[in-house]
Amino acid sequence: MQCFACAAAIDVAASERVGFRDSCEACGVDLHVCRNCAHHDPSAYNECHESSAERVADRDRANRCDYFRPAPGAATGATAVDTTTQALSELDTLFKK
Repeated sequence: MQCFACAAAIDVAASERVGFRDSCEACGVDLHVCRNCAHHDPSAYNECHESSAERVADRDRANRCDYFRPAPGAATGATAVDTTTQALSELDTLFKK
């Protein structure tokens, strides 16, 4: 998984769980947060694909959600800005601005 804040790679073994108090070694932010979870989706109802999960108000802070599963690959954080910038650049090229 990747830290949502700094995009540092975090090694999590298949049998290992991310603890409620675990933090990123690179930047110190909490790891057991919605934005690092495979179920997190800003466009979904309650911003979560797990229908049984309770609502979490602050998705950047540690929580005690039992449905947390580390998201594979890139997190939605620093990389989201790069993707948006790239998409806008491609649109400008397409419409020759």
